[in-house]
Order: sequence, then C-alpha cells, then structure tokens
Amino acid sequence: MERSGKLILVIAIFFMGNIFAQEEEEVITKEEAIALALERNYGIEIAENEVEIAENNQGILNSGYLPSVTGRAGANYDLNNRLTEPEDGEALDQQGIESNSYNASVNLNYTLFDGLGRFYNYKSLKEQYDLSKLQARETIENTMLQLMTMYYEIARLTENVEVLEDVLETSKDRVTRAQYQFDYGQSNNLVVLNARVDVNNDSVNLLQTRQQLNNTKRDLNVLLDRQITGKDFTVDTTVNFIPKLQLEAFIMEAETNNVSLLQLDRNMAITAYDIKISKSGYLPTIDLSGSYGWNYNRSAATAFFPGSRQTTDGISGGVSLNWNLFDGGATSVQVQNAKINYENQELRKKQVALGIRRDIANALGNYENRLYIYKVQEENVATNQDNFERSQEQFNLGRITSIEFRQAQVNLLDARTSLNLAKYDAKIAELELLQLTGQLLNIEL
Repeated sequence: MERSGKLILVIAIFFMGNIFAQEEEEVITKEEAIALALERNYGIEIAENEVEIAENNQGILNSGYLPSVTGRAGANYDLNNRLTEPEDGEALDQQGIESNSYNASVNLNYTLFDGLGRFYNYKSLKEQYDLSKLQARETIENTMLQLMTMYYEIARLTENVEVLEDVLETSKDRVTRAQYQFDYGQSNNLVVLNARVDVNNDSVNLLQTRQQLNNTKRDLNVLLDRQITGKDFTVDTTVNFIPKLQLEAFIMEAETNNVSLLQLDRNMAITAYDIKISKSGYLPTIDLSGSYGWNYNRSAATAFFPGSRQTTDGISGGVSLNWNLFDGGATSVQVQNAKINYENQELRKKQVALGIRRDIANALGNYENRLYIYKVQEENVATNQDNFERSQEQFNLGRITSIEFRQAQVNLLDARTSLNLAKYDAKIAELELLQLTGQLLNIEL
C-alpha cells in the first residue's frame, strides 16, 4: 500500500510538470505543417533541384541550334646555326639565325540540317522537363500523405491522452471515495486496493500514450526539419470530410489527373520523339563552316635569298554535305527498337491504368467502410457515455459494485479511443483516395 502511494505521488508530480510545460506549447496548424514541409523537406528540395536541371536541359543553350565559335592562336620561334657550302663559291657560316611566326583565327561551325534530329531532340527535352515536374509532384504528394498521416496520428494520440486523463481523474476520485468508505466502516480494504490498482493501470496507460505522442512529434519534427529537442507543440484535431458529390467527381476524372498516368503519357511522347530522332539517321547533314585568320612569318636571310617578313589575313567559308548511304543497318535497328519501346509504353500505361482503377475502387471501399465505422463509433460513444453516467450515479448511491462501475468506465474508454481511431483512419483513407485521383494537392486538408 505504501509503495502504491509513492507511485501515485510520482505520477502526480509528473503530470503537474506537464501542465506547466503545456502553457508554452505552440500550435502547428495543417497549413503551417504543409508550408514547412514544402520549404524544408529534403526529399522535396531534391525533387525541385531535379526540375531545375531539366529546365536547364530544355533551354536553347542545350538545343544544338546555336553555332560553335572557337578561337585559336599560336606562335613559333626558331634559333638555328646554318653552314652553306656552294660548289663554286665561298662557304657561308651563319650563327644564331632567328625566325618566328604568329597566327590567330576565329572559326565558326554550324549545322544547317541534321535530318531533323536536333528538332525532335529539342522537343524531347521539353517533354522530359514536363516529366520532371510530374516526378516532383509525385514526391510532394507522397510527402504530403506521409506528413498528414503523421500529423493525424499526433492528433489521435493527443485526444487519447485527454481521454486517459479523464479516466485517471475518475479513478482517483474513486480511490478517495473508497478510502472514505473504508475509514467509516462502509467497505473493506479490498475495495480501496482495487481502486488503487486501477489508478496505477490508468497511470501507466497514460504514460505510455504520452511517450508515443512525444515520439511521433519527434518524427514530425524530422520530416519538417525542425529542432527535435525544441519547444513542445500541439496540433489541430479538427477533421473535415469532403462532400460525397465532390469526391465522386474526382473519381470520374481520376485517369486524367493521376500523376502516374500523366508520367506515362510524357514517357510515351518522349519515346515517340525517339523514333523520329532515330529516323533522322536516314537523311543527310549539311554543315557550314567559316573562319577569319591572321598569320605573320619572319625568316632569316640565306646564302641565296634575303630575309623576309610576310603578313596575311582573310576569311574563308564552306558548306559540306554528309550522307551516310549505308551504315550497316544500325539506323534501321534503332528505329525498330524505338518502335518496340513505344509499344511497351502503351502496354505499360494500360497495365498501370487497370491497376489504378482497382486501387481507386479499393480505396473508395476502405474509405466508405471506415466512414461508416466512424459514425457507428459515434453512436457507440453516446451509448457508453450514457451508461457510464448512469453507472456513476448508481455507484455513488451504493447500488452497484466498484467492479461494475469500473467495467462501465473501461467500456467508455474503449469506445472513445475507438472513435478517435475510426475518425483518423477514415480521414487517412480519404487522403489516399485523393492521391489516387490526383487531387491531393488541390484541396484544403
């Protein structure tokens, strides 16, 4: 008995500390959590960087439509000794003969026509940019679903903590009442001991739920890149469901909005351009080249010629045609493989579309089932609440035992926690359905 009293005292001190700590808690709304995730989540940042890379790739600087301009310059220096021995004359010995030359040029190369390969490659890069945006959207959707699942788990545990606090408070009142009854000889010590055991059990359940709540809050902090050991916070426990008619409209348009199907559309467009790019190998290429050059040469005198200096400059240009009449069948194989790849993309889209229709049907069934359970649990809570209040009156009047009252208390506890679970399970099922219909980022959570 003495040991139980100490445990109750420790738990009471712990709860008093929590009460004072809650005065400084901040409230993170759903909108704030989403904004923080979009700003700080590492997965979303990486996805946005991938989009930026794709945007750079689809720009004019990576299109192949611009010419290449190169500059060249060079210098040569010679220092020689020369001995000239003519057959009918006197030998000429020259020491330290210097000669040098300098050159510089600017060269331009441009492909006028490459069988339209460059044109279709540019179009393909545009499609790849759109694909990268869809991939980023998929990352954001997955992150939002993970975020809201964690957010609503915090909300559920928060409400469970409130329920357990109410249960503990009632159990403590029962201990006080049992102690008074024992002191005045109205009951035996067993009633007091049973009441204290129930307090201890309720206290342990509350401590465990608080620990789960704190752990889940840390998980959310990691997802939002917040300080894990920072100031405590609470969340908004309000849950609103989308009207049935609006949800049905979303389902009707699911195949035009689902991000996976949209990505497959972009992949098919890219593959179609791959076929055209491969066919460009059948056509010739026409290249244009031009340059402006400057040269300077200085040579030393010889036995037969005087030294000279020569400077030249000028422009030159040309057009060349290159037509690979037969490449051993490589181009033909590339075209055939590209066509087969396109057929595979079509088959893959049909397969994914079929799976998504199934997933939507399953998600809708899960959502409707959980929503029904939620409504049933609301009625169940109302019934158990009425039963508990009646049992409490009867217990206070001494008409039922503490065991019967405890059973009514446990039934109400189970009903309220089951209601919390059903409510948030239904909301998460709704979010999963919204993701499949492509509307997760378009509605107010």
